[in-house]
Amino acid sequence: MGAAPQVSLTRELHLAHPVNLRLTLALLRRGPGDPTTRRDGAHLWRTSRMSSGPVTYVVRQVEPTVIRSEAWGPGAAELLEGLSGLVGADDDITGFEPGHPILADSFRRHPGLRVPRTGRVLEALVAAVIEQKVVGLDAFAAWRRLHQRFGEAAPGPAPEGMRVFPTAEEWAAIPSWDWHLAGVDPQRARTAQACARVGAQLERLLTTHDTDHAAIYRGLVSIPGVGAWTAAEVGSRALGDADAVPFGDYHVGKDVGDALVGRPLGDDELAEVLEPWRPHRFRVIRLIQLSPHAIRQRRGPRMPRVDHRRI
Repeated sequence: MGAAPQVSLTRELHLAHPVNLRLTLALLRRGPGDPTTRRDGAHLWRTSRMSSGPVTYVVRQVEPTVIRSEAWGPGAAELLEGLSGLVGADDDITGFEPGHPILADSFRRHPGLRVPRTGRVLEALVAAVIEQKVVGLDAFAAWRRLHQRFGEAAPGPAPEGMRVFPTAEEWAAIPSWDWHLAGVDPQRARTAQACARVGAQLERLLTTHDTDHAAIYRGLVSIPGVGAWTAAEVGSRALGDADAVPFGDYHVGKDVGDALVGRPLGDDELAEVLEPWRPHRFRVIRLIQLSPHAIRQRRGPRMPRVDHRRI
């Protein structure tokens, strides 16, 4: 006899304001071959490792203010409990004023864009470490290979090939040769494993300092190899921080600078230019990245495969 089908849990959110589910959760996908994410028409399938265990979930936008989700696995109840934050419904845009024609146009085009809050600090942290100082294609390939090798099969009726983020203990135990085969250099491998060894502490920090982002960032940058860029990448995904600026990212400085002042910006200039939009600075970055202006700029001549991100 075959195994009994796993029982699922469901939840439907009725929101006070529209949320663009596709754009909001696009931040969580690590390339087109990400084994933790699949899109099937209007259905977005994802996996995660909650404190209560692995989970597979599927979300669908029924209406601009209605989102439905179904989840399987030991972490299903916990995932659905945090669904509102996950889809960006808890992201407060009060006080945000575009104040620039490019921002105003993008804000009008993407009224439901929000910043997600997964609550999974280690998941966002390991992914960001793998992306340090390399181009996205290489980082995405490494993420895919490591999950295919060490991630467990997704619970429930997940699309074929989906995997769940390994446990902190499993990340910490990955042999150096497997990091090498995945395309991760020794420095990033050491940093990722240092993060894994304090993974439980990081998750507890989020629990005890839920809205104190500064305390969480201090904990993150205390890990050797984790700097402002990596911490901000965690903030804009795990913490729902609409003010998380990834300083040290050449591409962010270029996109924001080209849009707002007509030239690329270094970190000091970027901080100065974005300051009037605090505490919505990451929101500004995201709106610029999605603007027709930035899209036109990306369609220019291709640059060599070199990355300018720091840690």
